[in-house]
Amino acid sequence: MSKSPDVLFVCVHNAGRSQIAKALFNARAIERGLDISAGSAGTIPSERVHPAVVEVMAEIGIDLSSEHGRLLTDEMLSDDPRVITMGCQVDAEACPSLVIDRVVDWGLPDPKDRPIDEVRAIRDEIGNRVDALLSEMTSDSVK
Repeated sequence: MSKSPDVLFVCVHNAGRSQIAKALFNARAIERGLDISAGSAGTIPSERVHPAVVEVMAEIGIDLSSEHGRLLTDEMLSDDPRVITMGCQVDAEACPSLVIDRVVDWGLPDPKDRPIDEVRAIRDEIGNRVDALLSEMTSDSVK
């Protein structure tokens, strides 16, 4: 049985921001030799990752072409992972923060239907936040 994720990135469709965050978190945790991992999910998951997201992640060597949205379940939250939502601009009614008690929201724009340069900027901002989160988590474990 695989270990439950330490961090769960959640957005409405699990087709953009949360997929980027999960992939960057896991790649960078491995690069740093850390035994921590991330998962991702959505309240209304999409059948596939946004094509522009697949493209900008491929530019940095991460293949998301076979990824798809996963439904957020109670089981995913049962081991009390750190939960980070990506922003609820897309559909406030389906916002994951409405169904999760303790959550941090990064409030990022949805990459869907945005020009590729904007999707790259979203990817890079998520990367900066992931780096800060990894640093915070490793300094927390040292204390």
